[in-house]
Amino acid sequence: QVQVVESGGGLVQAGGSLRLSCAASGSIFSINAMKWYRQAPGKQRELVAIITSGGRTHYANFVEGRFTISRDNAKNTVYLQMNSLKPEDTDVYYCAVDVSGRDYWGQGTQVTVSS
Repeated sequence: QVQVVESGGGLVQAGGSLRLSCAASGSIFSINAMKWYRQAPGKQRELVAIITSGGRTHYANFVEGRFTISRDNAKNTVYLQMNSLKPEDTDVYYCAVDVSGRDYWGQGTQVTVSS
């Protein structure tokens, strides 16, 4: 069994910053890609950023250089540093961890950006 837990969400004013964390634990032999998604009520979940096991990163176009994804392999943890937040970034943010070819999801963490 693999457990994935996100943290770091909250309420912030537009232009502010938040740092999300996502830690995986349990029966983990190897972690491949680690990903952040977000989802608003009634909308499809969308990819925000991905980091491979080798450290390569990819971002959605709407990130526009404002977010940085990173990982600490020793801690099985992925981070999402979010700067210059906008009200439209308000969503539930989910982490997905690829363990041996299968994605494990966290419960999500709410990010609310006030204008």
